[in-house]
Amino acid sequence: MDTIETALPGRPTIAFGPVPSRRLGRSIGINHIPPKTCSYSCIYCQVGRTSRLRTTRHVFYTEDDIVADVERKVDDAWTAGEAVDYLTFVPDGEPVLDVSLGRVIERLKPLGIKIAVISNGSLLWRADVRDALTAADWVSVKVDAVRPDVWRRINRPHHSLWLSIVLEGMLRFAETYRGELATETMLVRGVNDDAPHLIDVTSFLAQLRPTRAYLAVPTRPPAEPWVEPPPAETVNQAFQLLRGRLDHVELLIGYEGNAFASTGNLADDLLSIAAVHPMREDAVQELLVRTGAEMSVVRALVEGGQLVETTYKGHKFYTRKLKGVSMHGQAED
Repeated sequence: MDTIETALPGRPTIAFGPVPSRRLGRSIGINHIPPKTCSYSCIYCQVGRTSRLRTTRHVFYTEDDIVADVERKVDDAWTAGEAVDYLTFVPDGEPVLDVSLGRVIERLKPLGIKIAVISNGSLLWRADVRDALTAADWVSVKVDAVRPDVWRRINRPHHSLWLSIVLEGMLRFAETYRGELATETMLVRGVNDDAPHLIDVTSFLAQLRPTRAYLAVPTRPPAEPWVEPPPAETVNQAFQLLRGRLDHVELLIGYEGNAFASTGNLADDLLSIAAVHPMREDAVQELLVRTGAEMSVVRALVEGGQLVETTYKGHKFYTRKLKGVSMHGQAED
C-alpha cells in the first residue's frame, strides 16, 4: 500500500485563475501537487527540474481543502462576471500522483463545469490511475517520444518506469475512456524532431486515436536553458505527418494571450498563477492596469524572492520561486 502523507502545513492557494488556455478557453487551474513532485523531469518544463522524482501515489492536501478552495475560486470568478470553461488539474507536478484525485473530481462535478486533467500519462499502466480519470471530461497525455533513448533524454523519467509499459498503459486507457482524450507532443530541436522518430510517434498516435492531437514547441522559459524549438520547416513536417493519419491535429506554438483574471489581491494572483504558468511581462502589465495596482507590487515580490524574472525568446517572464528549488529547478539545501 502506498505511503500516505498528511496535508502540508502553510499550503499555498490551490486554485488559481481563470487563466487563458490555448486548449480549454478560460480555465480555473488546480495546483494540488507540491512543487516539484513528478514522475518525469522534462527538459522543457516551465516549472523547472523535478526535485521530488517519484511514482508512488500520496495524499498531499486533504480532499476538503482542495474542493473548498476550488469552490471559493469558482464563486469569486462568477461574482466578478468571469467565464469559466474548465476546471483543470494542472499542478506543479504529475496530477495522478494524488491518490484522492478521482474522489475530488467526483466532488467537483456538481459545480456543472467541465473537468480536465493534464497528465504526462506515465502511470496509466495502473488500474487505479485509469479509474481515477474516468469521470474527467477531458484528459491530455504526453507523447514526446516512442523510443526509449529519446524518451529518457527529453522526459527524464523515474528509474522504475519503462517506456513500453507506459505506452501500453495509454492504449489501455484509450480503449475504455469515454471523455475527450488529447495528446501533446512537445518538439525540441535536436532531441525528438528527426523525421524517422516523428514517423514512429505518428504511428503510435494513430493506434491511440485521440480526439485531438497537439503539437507544441517551448514558448515559456524551460527547465534547461539550452532547449530550443525546432525550425518552422520541421514543425510543419511533423504537422503534415500527423494530419496524414489523424483527424484533428492542432499546433500550440503561439502565445495564449493576457486574459488573466484577478481576485482583487494582485500579489496573491501573481504568485498563484506564476507557480504553474509563467507570466509574460505584458500580461503582468495588463493585469496591473485592470486592478489599478502599481509595478511596485511586482518589484517587491521579486526583491523578496517570491517571484523570479527570466527571459526567453526575447520576452521577460515572471515565475514563482518555488521553495527548495532554484531558478532552473535544482534542489537546494
